[in-house]
Formats: sequence, C-alpha cells, structure tokens
Amino acid sequence: MKIKKNDTVKIIAGKDKGKTGKVMQVFPGHNKVVVEGLNVRHKHAKARRQGEKGQKIEYSAPLDASNVMLLDSKTGKVSRAGYKKLDSGEKVRISKKSGEVI
Repeated sequence: MKIKKNDTVKIIAGKDKGKTGKVMQVFPGHNKVVVEGLNVRHKHAKARRQGEKGQKIEYSAPLDASNVMLLDSKTGKVSRAGYKKLDSGEKVRISKKSGEVI
C-alpha cells in the first residue's frame, strides 16, 4: 500500500468525492484508510446509568484505499505514488506527476 499515515489525499469516489483530508489511520491488511473528517458515521450509545442521556457519537469510518489518491504537494493535483532508489541506496516514495519526493 502506497498511502501512509499523515499523507494528504483527495477522495475520488463515493459520497465525499472531491474533498481532501489527512490520513489518520491505515489498515494495509484490509486495504483501507481513515481520512480525518470524511466518511463520517454515527454510533448511537445507550445511557449506562439511570438519569443519564444516550449519545450520538460521530466517527470517521474507513474508506477503501482505491477511492483515494495522493495530493501532490508541489502541484496541488492528484498523483499516483511510486518508489525510487536514491544514490545513497535509500528507497523513497515519489509523486509520479512531478517526480518530487513525498
């Protein structure tokens, strides 16, 4: 999976299509990512004690990684990610559109 935590991504499919956000969590085994403030769902929690009120908790649900694309920091447009080995032997992620190191 080429999307990592703290990357800025744009949603390309689904109800939040066109919105951008920061990746908060990555689940590589399930090929899913959680984007801050997007794909918001509600969880209803019952009152636990007498006299207490129930709650409606909002949380960002995971999205499939195929529905998000990396935002290129240089151009501000979406781009695919790739890998490149530097002269020092270090393997880094690059933006396919601009060639910049992510």
